[in-house]
Amino acid sequence: MSATPQKNRASRRVLAAAAGLATVGALVAAMPAGAHDRGHGHGGGHGHGHKPRTVDVQLLSFNDLHGNLEPPAGSAGNVSETQPDGTVKAIPAGGVEYLATSLRTARKGNPYSVTAAGGDMVGASPLLSGLFHDEPTIEALNGLDLDVTAVGNHEFDEGATELARLQNGGCHPVEGCYEKGKKFKGADFPYLAANVTKEKTGKPLLKPYTVWKKNGVKIGFIGVTLEGTPDIVTANGVKGLKFHDEVETINKYARELDRKGVKSIVALIHEGGAPASTSYNYDCDSPGAGDGISGPIVDIAKGITPKVDALVTGHTHQAYVCTVPDPSGKPRMVTSASSFGKLYTDTTLTYDRRTNDIVRTSVKSANHIVTRDQPKAPDMTRLIDRWNKLAAPIANKPQGWISADINGRGSTAPEKPLGNVIADAQLEGLAPADKGGAEVAFMNPGGIRADLVHKASGSEGDGVVTYGEAFTVQPFTNMMNVVDLTGAQLVTALQQQVSGPNEASPKILQVSKGLTYTLDLTKSGADRVVASTIKLNGEAIDPARTYRVAMNEFLAGGGDGFPALGQGTNKLVGASDLDLFNAYLAAHSTATAPLAPPATDRITVIQ
Repeated sequence: MSATPQKNRASRRVLAAAAGLATVGALVAAMPAGAHDRGHGHGGGHGHGHKPRTVDVQLLSFNDLHGNLEPPAGSAGNVSETQPDGTVKAIPAGGVEYLATSLRTARKGNPYSVTAAGGDMVGASPLLSGLFHDEPTIEALNGLDLDVTAVGNHEFDEGATELARLQNGGCHPVEGCYEKGKKFKGADFPYLAANVTKEKTGKPLLKPYTVWKKNGVKIGFIGVTLEGTPDIVTANGVKGLKFHDEVETINKYARELDRKGVKSIVALIHEGGAPASTSYNYDCDSPGAGDGISGPIVDIAKGITPKVDALVTGHTHQAYVCTVPDPSGKPRMVTSASSFGKLYTDTTLTYDRRTNDIVRTSVKSANHIVTRDQPKAPDMTRLIDRWNKLAAPIANKPQGWISADINGRGSTAPEKPLGNVIADAQLEGLAPADKGGAEVAFMNPGGIRADLVHKASGSEGDGVVTYGEAFTVQPFTNMMNVVDLTGAQLVTALQQQVSGPNEASPKILQVSKGLTYTLDLTKSGADRVVASTIKLNGEAIDPARTYRVAMNEFLAGGGDGFPALGQGTNKLVGASDLDLFNAYLAAHSTATAPLAPPATDRITVIQ
């Protein structure tokens, strides 16, 4: 999902600390020739006897891990499952200790098994990974035997140079090596970025594709991120890069692979859709009215050449196993495994040794829950413990107290309780005249990465919010901006939540106290925001008046499809979003008077 990347996070984080598949990705092209057959100990071949004409290749995939090494807390860590009686049950899932066990168990008895991912493996990560520039997550993915991944938009949060370091290894240029005598090795799987080129040379930033090989079986993986990545990443993160059309890029490299004799092709695409149900076991191909899947991936899938046999997707954090017709009208599998390592997809690709192609009619796929009632993988437990010891002095410092869960990421409502807390924190911190004189604050929903959970995550006690938990909610360390916007620009910005690039999938800004309006979802486009109802502290917005508006630097740059917010003038740069959030928690809560979840009564929603 879109979120708020940032500039110079490294130096900021040090200062702050001192102060307080389903997308299958581009595979092995990034490795030396002999490395393609490494097989990961997933089993051997059929020996020297007669080889059957077809071989079942197991494709395991997941997407949008976002550095969630530990099980995600609260509602953001649940998977929805529809029961036989039609009721929906929430099942706790995720955590790499369980993901590793799930994948290793699934591989048993499958001599031909390849594991791919759909992007956003890192970025917007909890403190355990984010504090160390996601080195712990790359190390965990190496241990999971990931074979290939596409890049996602979050792989660009810290820019192309940092992405290259995650691929190739080496210690951080500012913070150095985190463990004495240990140099970061980088990913032993290729990151694929077929549709990302360098502006100066026109050449791909990373490998566009890779070919997985075993006992004569060859499967090509092409990896792309969404073309709109520059709209949802700070300008610094995508400086010097060009992002190209997903369909044209995949079709181009599918032709190239085909010419090289690679007839079996999987596309790893960091772009997705929304199924009609949020339950992971929903039958996406059920024929009922309103059933199926919508969103950008549908048109992408319909445009990708029939040479591609399956699509592993991501970005929308949804769970689906659907078929979408290819340009020749034949059904083709499109999958996504939710997010945060809560699900994995198991797809069977039947490979025909005579044609070197996948028998498309026999492709089978299903999503499986990464349950927390299975044994933990001991190597992942050791990895988490090791990094937790390094993070503990910063992570465990209390910031405030809450009386109950305050939902952010886990809330599906347009107005989220945690969104209100964050917007109020930004307004309060930037309202003083010398801090910017803010009258209203806006927070982008994609930048809220977790819930604030009442239950203790460690030894801090229930209700205590630690620095690590606050960081997990606001991991980008975006600097805050206060700008002048006219009332007319404010109204336009609110209308841009539900129009233009956000019409199909609205992005409802979280607003500070005092701003109220009606959102009428029975209407279409910009009309869904009822302009006559927009008020600030009970007064109608004056189109000609200038207002001082606080928001993070990502929104102030027009990110997430809000060009009107990018038109601000008289900019003042304030503290980071995380600093303001922590200051608000400290000012508004004590052990005996914890902060309660706020009312969500700022946006009146008409369904």
